[in-house]
Amino acid sequence: MKNILVFTTTFPTFLKKDGTPPFVYELSKRLAQKEDLNIVVLTPYRKGTKTFEQRDGLKIYRFKYGFTHLCEGGILPNLKNNKLLYFQVPFLFFFAFLNLKKIIKKEKINTIHAHWIVPQGFIAVFYKKIFRKRNFKIICTSHGGDIFGLQGWLMRKIKKWTLNNVDILTVVSNAIKEEVKKLKVRNDLPIKVIPMGVDDKLFNPDKYDPKIKGKYNIKGPFLIFVGRLVEKKGVKYLIEAMPEVVKKYPETKLLIIGSGPLEDGLKAQVKNLNLEKNIIFTGAIPNYELPKYYATADIFIGPSVITKGGDREGLPVTYLEAMASGCIVIGTDLLGNRDVIIDGVNGYFVRQKNSKDIVEKILASLYNKKINQKQVLSIIKNNFSWKIITNKYLEILK
Repeated sequence: MKNILVFTTTFPTFLKKDGTPPFVYELSKRLAQKEDLNIVVLTPYRKGTKTFEQRDGLKIYRFKYGFTHLCEGGILPNLKNNKLLYFQVPFLFFFAFLNLKKIIKKEKINTIHAHWIVPQGFIAVFYKKIFRKRNFKIICTSHGGDIFGLQGWLMRKIKKWTLNNVDILTVVSNAIKEEVKKLKVRNDLPIKVIPMGVDDKLFNPDKYDPKIKGKYNIKGPFLIFVGRLVEKKGVKYLIEAMPEVVKKYPETKLLIIGSGPLEDGLKAQVKNLNLEKNIIFTGAIPNYELPKYYATADIFIGPSVITKGGDREGLPVTYLEAMASGCIVIGTDLLGNRDVIIDGVNGYFVRQKNSKDIVEKILASLYNKKINQKQVLSIIKNNFSWKIITNKYLEILK
């Protein structure tokens, strides 16, 4: 039996209206179904959660580190929005290390799967060095924010030192792999490109639900965005595009599903454009309810951007969820997104920070829907389904 510790800051709370992306949980629970793997999770405590629970074959430990705001949603956007949260960072590292040490001993852990290079990968390597655990295996997964968003000479040195001391690095897109190479890490570091997966049984066109349209009084084209309301998601450019879309199709409605530090500013933008009847902020919606929104909508738009600080998405899982649900996908032409979207085949590209491009692709999609849904679903099933992704991680873990 291999005892594997999944070490992460991104993990669902299972509380009502929790919008935490579930990709780490989805992978972990599938790995836990294998008879020879014992999967333990260590993640920060969030208000209202339990410090220990068992779910879907997982043992889930949550550690307290003082105030719990830092890891709610996303660490980097939270730090950018509230500089006072930097005072929580040392506490997060310190208590993460103490609890890592405790759980490794208690659960007889021999492998760590650290999601994010910093802080999890760094702390895991530090533990291995301090206690000289030579036969201790560390697998690190980068989801993008840790590579693109943590800049400066000190952070580059920390990332390079961490990666030079892990056994295997997995990245969710080729864009991240190219960025890792710029750090000039050791030549023999195995780097595997493995995206996070999508549950094609949960997300599928059959989840179409006309009650969604009734709830929001949708009588015309139905557009959605799903994600955290942070700079790298580029939502303001989608809002900028909406006046032209509404001019052509007055009954168009856009649901912005999610919450985040930019929410108030985006709502003010909508109000200034007099689009409050056409753009609705739903707040965060639990992952298990999202399939019916994707399957009922006509178009999903993910206008992600590269921020001033260099942060960007590694590979948006929302693109995969929308495609699996039969929703037309419009996304930004960034390197990471090219791993998912084949322009004109399973979605459409727009240039980043370009609202005119967004207008053109939305109108073109509404006028002439050329996407072959059967072909899109085949691409998802054969390349991004959790069955495919889990098997790739099993090869690494065993």
